[in-house]
Amino acid sequence: MRIAAFSFVVATLALAMGPPPPSPPREATFFVGRLKYGKNNGTDCFDVGKGLLKLVSGVLTVRVEEERRLLPTDAQLFETPFLFMNGHNDFVLTEADLENLRVYFSHGGFLLASECCSQPAFPAAWRREFGRLFPKEPIRPLPYSHPIYRSFYRLDRIPCLHEDRNVYLEGLFCQGNLVAVMCPDGLCCAFAMQNQCNVGKGVSPEDGKKIALNVAVYAFTH
Repeated sequence: MRIAAFSFVVATLALAMGPPPPSPPREATFFVGRLKYGKNNGTDCFDVGKGLLKLVSGVLTVRVEEERRLLPTDAQLFETPFLFMNGHNDFVLTEADLENLRVYFSHGGFLLASECCSQPAFPAAWRREFGRLFPKEPIRPLPYSHPIYRSFYRLDRIPCLHEDRNVYLEGLFCQGNLVAVMCPDGLCCAFAMQNQCNVGKGVSPEDGKKIALNVAVYAFTH
């Protein structure tokens, strides 16, 4: 699932065996899945997937596919290494949802979650429901020393626009590995909607784009 580790192995073998014969260039592919969950059909902030794909395709030499809308129980989930979910409201995951997501994350899948329009219900539900996945590894804020804030842009501080505080991504871990991050401060509104739906709140559009791209690059290389 992680392109960087695979590329390192290939490069090491190439050094040991000498230069390979010429061959057509091969492209990695970046698949994004929009997660449908509870009563949410994945339509909240509908341009989010398109905005994220545009950011990724602008900086990475990969082929970017259109987003897939997937339920946590869909078999195609395991062909989609990067998931996105966002929303405004409370939600509950079923036991079948949780079991499939446990398998997904334990096999290298990654998820980015964002609350919409600075509504507190979604982040609270996300912490509660995703906290059920790996109870021994509680969700926790990621300090600015974490490499996710350095994976493409260097982010030493992310200011909140409507409160005097810094914004921190929150991480879900599986066996010590970061497998999901959630931004509780309107990340999707910032990078996909230019904060038109969240004026004066959350994070700035510039910071939103940097955060989203950092998360995508981190997921792609770890």
